[in-house]
Amino acid sequence: MQSLADQAHSLGTLFVAYADALSMAMFTPPGEYGADIVASEGQALGVPPTFGGPYVGIFACKQDFIRQMPGRIVGRTVDTEGRTAYVLTLQTREQHIRRERATSNICTSVALIALMTTVYMAANGRHGMRRTAELTYQKAHYLASLIADIPGYSVVDGGIFFQEFAVQCPVTPAALNERLLDHKIIGGLDISDRVPNGMLLCATEVNTRAEIDAFATALAEIGSSD
Repeated sequence: MQSLADQAHSLGTLFVAYADALSMAMFTPPGEYGADIVASEGQALGVPPTFGGPYVGIFACKQDFIRQMPGRIVGRTVDTEGRTAYVLTLQTREQHIRRERATSNICTSVALIALMTTVYMAANGRHGMRRTAELTYQKAHYLASLIADIPGYSVVDGGIFFQEFAVQCPVTPAALNERLLDHKIIGGLDISDRVPNGMLLCATEVNTRAEIDAFATALAEIGSSD
């Protein structure tokens, strides 16, 4: 990533990165390798799936570009008693001041969802977030190691990964997912358009070892029967 950032900057362009929010608790954050703009999805930070939303997006940029950043910006300050407080800042960007020329145009607020992620991170703390990230990383790699040992399956080597990885299956992912339902398991995402018979899988801190083992066993049974 550092090399990519250096190449972008050498050509006079901005370097934009997408990063897994939870992985930042153990991986190098984009700001440290020179990213100018970073986007992320905050669902993993204590927000339930709820059938697809609502979630909360994360958008960050260097101080140089903050006045062009869409959305509302919250800054940290102190109240009259010297306690830490958070307020909307750079008000001159707001729609109630600049009207149609505003860079902040908020119609639907996701402040409640953002509050959920704030409470989640505060409750876990620095060490808790690190532990959650490590559990996610370890469980995903444990699952990958089990699948790599199953005849007919292979883990696609895409380099370092956090919680998601691709697998080549002995049958089409569509057929495999249909068979997995017999085991009361919802399979992975079909990515056959990118990897032949490819399936994208994910394991996180919420998956138990028993669940991971059961999934690998089901894959082995289905693979041996075809």
